[in-house]
Amino acid sequence: MRECGACHAEFDSLTHECRECGHSPQRIDGLIAFAPEMAASEEGYKAEFYDEYHGLERHHFWFTVRRDLIVFFIRLHRPDVSAYFEVGCGTGYVMEGVGQAFPEAHLSGSEMLTSGLTLARKSLPSAEFLQMDARNIPFKEHFDVVAAFDVIEHIKQDDLVLRQLYKAARPGGVLIVTVPQHQWLWSEVDVYSQHERRYSAPALHTAIEAAGFRVVDSTSFVTFLLPLMLVSRLLGRGRSADADPLSEFRIPGWLNGVLTWIMRLEAFFVRLGLRLPIGGSRLVVALKDQRPV
Repeated sequence: MRECGACHAEFDSLTHECRECGHSPQRIDGLIAFAPEMAASEEGYKAEFYDEYHGLERHHFWFTVRRDLIVFFIRLHRPDVSAYFEVGCGTGYVMEGVGQAFPEAHLSGSEMLTSGLTLARKSLPSAEFLQMDARNIPFKEHFDVVAAFDVIEHIKQDDLVLRQLYKAARPGGVLIVTVPQHQWLWSEVDVYSQHERRYSAPALHTAIEAAGFRVVDSTSFVTFLLPLMLVSRLLGRGRSADADPLSEFRIPGWLNGVLTWIMRLEAFFVRLGLRLPIGGSRLVVALKDQRPV
């Protein structure tokens, strides 16, 4: 079901034009815009990150292995996915992997800023891309899988985003999220990246279950590289808050290859069923239970 942004009526339609009041969302740069007043905002995220990430993520060890893990967990918990929705989809890199793994699934992605979506739709012309505020998602019980990858840590009202994702998921649907983990890893990188927080596993699980979901799987990742990550953050403390946080992503090719191998080894054990207690990031899968009969 879709939900009207003006009168909040629910309707089943292939378009976003409300059958009750006739409201139709605006378009910006050819994109359907549900929050046009925020399309150029940098609340929680810097627009220039999109161009940087678009070049980095397709080769960098963290982005590539994270995407593989996400696809693995979707396949593990919802192999029959037919409708996938990702808030904060960025340049669409994860969506590309989901589309390759589940070619029959209909893909939808959203961003508050239009600059990321412009890059995403070039790679995925058949997907639906929407400009919106994740705190106000215009869908109800519409998707088999709802997702947010390194998104909710940017938003003060993360509880509201999780409730909106719960609303958008079908009964029996799955939520999958990734977040940065461990407040003791906080550094100027988090400040520059406009993070509101880093999560602990209990805090994240509590927030997800408070939204209505039931946590069914959870693991850390970037575990084998945690000592290296900790040293990097300690050395960076005292660095100017406007220092370039992406410098740690721009690494020599040989080093990227070594770190990719280590991350893939870690992912191999996760696929075998090992769930890691600590790590730079955490991935959680949760279920929206079917309605009682």
